[in-house]
Amino acid sequence: MFHAFDNTGPNRPTPRPEWMALLSRAPLPLLEQALSAPAAAPLQWLRKPETGLYMVQGRAGGTGQRFNLGEMTVTRCALRVGGEDSAVGVAYVMGRNHRQAQLAAVADALLQDPAHHEALDGALLQPVRQHLALQQAQRAARAQSTQVDFFTVARESGTPDEGEDE
Repeated sequence: MFHAFDNTGPNRPTPRPEWMALLSRAPLPLLEQALSAPAAAPLQWLRKPETGLYMVQGRAGGTGQRFNLGEMTVTRCALRVGGEDSAVGVAYVMGRNHRQAQLAAVADALLQDPAHHEALDGALLQPVRQHLALQQAQRAARAQSTQVDFFTVARESGTPDEGEDE
């Protein structure tokens, strides 16, 4: 399911909640490719990557009362890239991949710096948007291949003289 942050308009800066949502779903190869040079900067860990469980809630029919659906594995971390006065990068990612959480936190910290924001927006956030759009298109194509046209089924199962008036 895509949200508004997946479809940013032209010349609109990406706010932090939107880029954090994108970073949480960014695949590891895209993160490693975009952050190969900036990730070499010294890291100050505020919270090393740790894995835990979150309770996922659902709603009956999408609008009913909440109910506990199950648990999901999540890895989180917090760090600073550079000195004490630099921004804090935070990341939460699905699964147990500590490297993915670390790189997402590094990207969050660097995106808060105006000197890196423009370059990372083009080198990281835009490819993630394209990757997520491709995944959405593939899911839609799979769902479309299983769709049944009930009007066609009804016409095919009807008798030949049903549609004739006179």
